[in-house]
Amino acid sequence: MPVRKFRSVAEMPPAALCAPLDPANIALACRLSDLAARLHPRRFPAGVHRYRSVEAASLVRETWERHGSDERPAPRHSEAPR
Repeated sequence: MPVRKFRSVAEMPPAALCAPLDPANIALACRLSDLAARLHPRRFPAGVHRYRSVEAASLVRETWERHGSDERPAPRHSEAPR
């Protein structure tokens, strides 16, 4: 497919929209979801984890989201399960 350049947005052709309630919309949404999952898969730590407080759980979650790794950060002493 060739690349086309436009000097302004006004020169661009309108996007082809699917008709509302068209069954092809669901297939398109599924394909886009699959593409997004392949491009940037989301990984969640396995299992159920218990924390002493909501704050402790929030801290671990923030650390996990910041690092974006498959592994759950090691709990601190105050976060040990009961």
